[in-house]
Amino acid sequence: MKWPAGFEPDKSSVYARNEIAIAAPPERVWRWLIRAARWPEWYSNSANVNFVRGNPPDLAPDTEFKWKTFGATITSRVIAFEPSRELGWDARGVLRAYHGWLIEPDSTGGCRVVTEECQNGLVPTLAWWYLRPMLERGHQDWVESLKRVAEGGDPS
Repeated sequence: MKWPAGFEPDKSSVYARNEIAIAAPPERVWRWLIRAARWPEWYSNSANVNFVRGNPPDLAPDTEFKWKTFGATITSRVIAFEPSRELGWDARGVLRAYHGWLIEPDSTGGCRVVTEECQNGLVPTLAWWYLRPMLERGHQDWVESLKRVAEGGDPS
């Protein structure tokens, strides 16, 4: 994972990591992941995805979008964009965060997906004990939902 300065796991108040094997090619997983406008259809912790800068429905380098997740409305900008390999965005709102995704092909034609998030600021410093398990649970739902849709076929 290419972490932005200040968001390395050892320099962050909150760090969460989830991983899953998906029996679908990395390119298909990527298409589901960048189709942000459709996240609310398959990931229950996502709502109101609106593109501020960029062309919906897909994320691209420097796309900026507003969305609701974990009950908070945040603004994010795509920072890492390496097709079928790495995606990452920042988050600005009640806290500062970086959320990254890695997609690694495996020998079966499927892939391993890793998602990691680091958070900084007053809220993560004070509530790390609550935020970390909440992120891990929410992101586990996200990777399991991604697995389900990607193994079912391509997004429309």
